[in-house]
Amino acid sequence: MLVAEAVGRVLAELGAGPVFAVVGSGNFHVTNALRAGGVPFYATRHEGGAATAADACARMSGRVAIVSTHQGCGLTNAVTGIGEAAKSRTPLLVLTADTADPLNNFTIDQDGLARSVGAIPERVHSPETAVADTVRAYRTALHERRTVVLNLPLDAQSMTVPTPETVAPLDNPPAMRPDPGAITELAELVSAAERPVFIAGRGGRGAAAEIRALADACGALLATSAVAHGLFHEDPWALGISGGFASPLAAELIQGADLVVGWGCALNPWTTRQGKLIGSTARLAQVDLESSALGAHRPIDVGVVGDAAVTARLVLAELGQRVTPGYRSSGLRGRIAARARWSTADYTDESTAELIDPRTLSAELDRILPAERVVSVDSGNFMGYPSAYLRVPDEFGFCFTQAFQSIGLGLATAIGAAIARPDRLPVAALGDGGFHMAAAELETAVRLGLPLVVVVYNDAAYGAEVHHFTGDHTTVRFPPTDIAAIARGFGCTGLTVRTAGDLASIVDWLGGPRSAPLVIDAKITDDGGSWWLAEAFHAH
Repeated sequence: MLVAEAVGRVLAELGAGPVFAVVGSGNFHVTNALRAGGVPFYATRHEGGAATAADACARMSGRVAIVSTHQGCGLTNAVTGIGEAAKSRTPLLVLTADTADPLNNFTIDQDGLARSVGAIPERVHSPETAVADTVRAYRTALHERRTVVLNLPLDAQSMTVPTPETVAPLDNPPAMRPDPGAITELAELVSAAERPVFIAGRGGRGAAAEIRALADACGALLATSAVAHGLFHEDPWALGISGGFASPLAAELIQGADLVVGWGCALNPWTTRQGKLIGSTARLAQVDLESSALGAHRPIDVGVVGDAAVTARLVLAELGQRVTPGYRSSGLRGRIAARARWSTADYTDESTAELIDPRTLSAELDRILPAERVVSVDSGNFMGYPSAYLRVPDEFGFCFTQAFQSIGLGLATAIGAAIARPDRLPVAALGDGGFHMAAAELETAVRLGLPLVVVVYNDAAYGAEVHHFTGDHTTVRFPPTDIAAIARGFGCTGLTVRTAGDLASIVDWLGGPRSAPLVIDAKITDDGGSWWLAEAFHAH
C-alpha cells in the first residue's frame, strides 16, 4: 500500500469526512483513496468553496470534515476558508500535497501559511510514520476542535507503507470538569443576582438543557451569540441574538442585567455592541474550555475553565433548593413573547414599486419558507436582516461563517450545511457582492441537486463601504446585473423580486420537485447603512 492510499484508508476507518475538493495531480491519489474507503466526496469549482463548504458541514454535523487540495496554489486558493475555520475552532482536516523542491513552481512555505491563519500544520514524515502522523492530525482536529493542515509530500505519497494495522475510531475525551472553587464562586454570583442574563456562544452548543435548567432556578434570561443562534429556540425566556442583531427589547433587557454569564461565549465587541450592552454595574462571568479566553475582551469577576454543560450542572447542584424569580415575571414574559424578535412593528416599510425593503423581504421569507430550515448568511451590510428575521429550529439551523469577516463565503457555506442537514431546507442569504464572488459554486449546487434557496439582497454595491465611509463611491458601486438570468444559465430557477407580491412564486417552487436551486434576485431599497455595521466599524 502506498502512503497516499494509507492516509485515505486510515481517515476512512477513523470516520472522517465527507471530503470536499478540487482535484489536481498532487491530491489525486489520496482523494481517490478516501473515496475507495467509503468517504463521501463532493467536488467544488474552487478550493475556497471546498474549504468553506467543509467548514460548514463540520459545524452542522459534528464530524471532522476534510478538504483536499493540490500543492501550492491549491492550498492558497483555500486559505480564506481555512482561516475562517481556524478562527471558528472548526474541527477540520486539510489534506494538501507538498513539494520540497525549491525550484518547483508550486513551492511555498505551507507550514508557515497554515500558522499565519491560525491552523495547525502537521506532516506525513515517512512511510513508517504515515499512519501515526495521520492519526495524530485527526486526533488534534477532533479532540482539540482545531483546523489542521496535514502536508503530504509528493515523494512520500508514492512510497510503500509497511503493512499497517487496523485503526480503531477515536473516542471523545471526557468533558473537562472545572475547579470546585470556581464553581462555588460562580454559584455565589448567580445566587446573588437579581437580573441575571446568560449568553451562550459556540462553546454552549450541546449544553442547552443544562444551561436552561440553571436559568430556570435563578430566573435568568437567555440569549446567544450569533454563531449559537437557535440554541434556546422557543424557550419563553429567550431573547435571541445578543449584540448588533438584538431587537430593541432584547438590547434593553441585556443592558439592564446585574449579572452576565458567557457560556462558551467570548463576550466580544460583536456580542456586546462594543460593550454598550454591559451595564456599568453588571458583574461578569465566563465559562470556557480555554483559560486564555477568560477576560480576553473585557475584565470579568469570575472565570471558570470547564465544559459548559458540566459547569451548569455543578452550579445548579451548588445552589441546592434555592430557586429565585430573578429577572423573570409574568409581565415580562408577555413582553418577550411579543417583542423579543424583530417584527414589522419595529419599522416603517419603505418599499416602492421597484424596490423592496430588506426588512419586509426577510419577514415575508420567514413566513413563506418551511420552519425546518438551515440558514447560512454571508457577510455585508445586509447580513443583519436574515439573521434577525429568519427563525431557525435550533443551533443546527444557523451557519454563520463570519469569524474572518470575509464576504463571498455564504454560498459555499450553504452547500456544506445542506449536505450536513439533508432533512432541512437550506437557505443562503447573500449580498450581490458576495454572490458575484462565489457564483461558480452555483454549478456545484445544481450538479449535486441541492434544494437550495439563494436570496440575494441586491443593492448593486458593496453596501458597507457605500454607507459607512465618506468619499468617492464609484469604486464600490456597480451597474445593475440580472442575477436571476445568471442563475438560470447555471440551471437554477431564477426569480426577480421587486415587491412582496413577487415572492408568491416561491410557493410554486416549494411545491415542486426542488431538483435545482431557486435563486431570488431581490432588488432592495437603500437602508442608509445598517446600524449594526456602523457600530462594528468603530473598531476599525
